[in-house]
Amino acid sequence: MTATLTREDLFDAHFLDRLRTLALRLRKRRQLMRRGMQSSPATGYTREFKDYRHYTPKEDFRAIDWRLYARLDKLFVRLYEEVQELHIHIVVDTSASMEKPFIEKRRQSLRFAVALAYLGLSGQHRVSLYSMSDTTRQELPPLRGQGNIEKIITAVTKWAYGGVTDLEKCFTDFRPTRQRYGSIFVISDFFGREVGTAVEAVKRAAGWPGETHFVQVIHPWEQRPELDGEVELADVETGERRRFWITKREVKLYAEMFDAFAENLSSACAGRQIDFYTCRSDEPFEDRFLDLLMRGGSLASA
Repeated sequence: MTATLTREDLFDAHFLDRLRTLALRLRKRRQLMRRGMQSSPATGYTREFKDYRHYTPKEDFRAIDWRLYARLDKLFVRLYEEVQELHIHIVVDTSASMEKPFIEKRRQSLRFAVALAYLGLSGQHRVSLYSMSDTTRQELPPLRGQGNIEKIITAVTKWAYGGVTDLEKCFTDFRPTRQRYGSIFVISDFFGREVGTAVEAVKRAAGWPGETHFVQVIHPWEQRPELDGEVELADVETGERRRFWITKREVKLYAEMFDAFAENLSSACAGRQIDFYTCRSDEPFEDRFLDLLMRGGSLASA
């Protein structure tokens, strides 16, 4: 059963204010780093006013700003720059392991999801929201405009968490549109039934149209469990229980296997030009979110 988390539990009263501050910091960083127009395979563009310049006889007279002419009695044309319009796809793992036994993973992952959505909406991009467990489900139609952030927050607050993670099926079922260049963010712990499941699923993601980012959210206990002696462990997704006698040596071996799992997943992503980023559920959200954006990508530079 899904634990009860209110909107205030997930997003405190100042969360949106901090997102606005983050967006402003990112915008200033883009302005400092931008060097002319960047090429892109995207097909969707919007036009934003940039400047004026004097009209020359060889130019199309329809480009003249007649209101400015009425004021100054001089001919000027308006200059525009083409701004890339992206389709931001945000896929959030809602299987049981993202909430039990560490509800902090759910909170951290949803903050990433809402922050990415806010950044996309404030940049006038289209944003689509999906959940995934046994399959991938589109939770909202594509949204555009900063005012729709409340729809995103309301939707994720009501999500029910549970069930198993079928990464290969989820990645196969997920079909982002090819009509507009996409930036895809998958937020998950990437825990499957078997250790190698996630690496196999990466092959499905490699075929998605657009730029793909994997954001892995984990709890520190999952990396370095504090266990000793006889314990009974339960699989939160399947309910399966097993008894073990755990020593410090076994804990050390487990930690090495977990590190190998993360390294193999990261290598598989790198080999297919997928950005892989890990965040712990106990780390400061704002710092980690900015760190994710500083790695680059269409959303951070558009």
